[in-house]
Amino acid sequence: MTDPERAAQVDPLGAWSTPLDAPMYPRYPMPFRDLELLTLQYRTDPAAIRRVVPEPLVPTGDTVLFHIARFGDVPGVGAGIHECNVMVGVRLDTPTGPVTGCYSPYFFLDSDRLVAQGREVQGQAKRLAALKLETRGDLVVGTVTANGIDVLTGTLPYKARPATIDALRSRVDMVTNINLRIVPGIDGVVQSRQLVARQLANVRVSECWTGPGTVEIRPNAVMPLYRLPVLDFLEGYHWRADFELVAGRVVHEYPAAEPGRG
Repeated sequence: MTDPERAAQVDPLGAWSTPLDAPMYPRYPMPFRDLELLTLQYRTDPAAIRRVVPEPLVPTGDTVLFHIARFGDVPGVGAGIHECNVMVGVRLDTPTGPVTGCYSPYFFLDSDRLVAQGREVQGQAKRLAALKLETRGDLVVGTVTANGIDVLTGTLPYKARPATIDALRSRVDMVTNINLRIVPGIDGVVQSRQLVARQLANVRVSECWTGPGTVEIRPNAVMPLYRLPVLDFLEGYHWRADFELVAGRVVHEYPAAEPGRG
């Protein structure tokens, strides 16, 4: 190989993502600006939550929280992106004390870049879907659509009562997000299984409103939100904010796979 050819090569040891000459997503920190979020909560069967939460995480309540969000500006990724993050409260008991936060059994986006970033880096169970967040007269409406089915529809009165971010966090601690990160190997054996945690930094809330929310879930075999059935509507929130996504940490390592098992 000649010196000019060697100089033109990209060093894989310095790469963060592929393609090497057009990375799928940027490095941390990732600023998210001009966010609009519809956050709705409902009670479900505690046994249903236990079925979607991996051990040794322990569910801490009977509340399901989901955000349908519109990201106005994410440098290096795009603008006008939507996501739906479904969360339940959890606790992890460690030798140094408990880690509390939320676990995301389901996660939907309309950006392939953020699907890849969430799955590869953060271990989030992200999938592509069609999402909308809009105000229809005096009603805020969020929808998640997959396979032509509106699998999730949420509504909230438009700016019914002012609220605070502390009120929004009162049922589920959504600041610390804990996820199951699985790294499969090319040989068919999983290289690692970890519980990883990350927090949002520099959260700035510009406005927050609350009111009685509604949640409707329709069955879909590959988007199985119906496994967390709605038993009781709780309050919802409509808010705007900015934040930064920063590096997280490993909070639990699972044992290596046994020979012959993935």
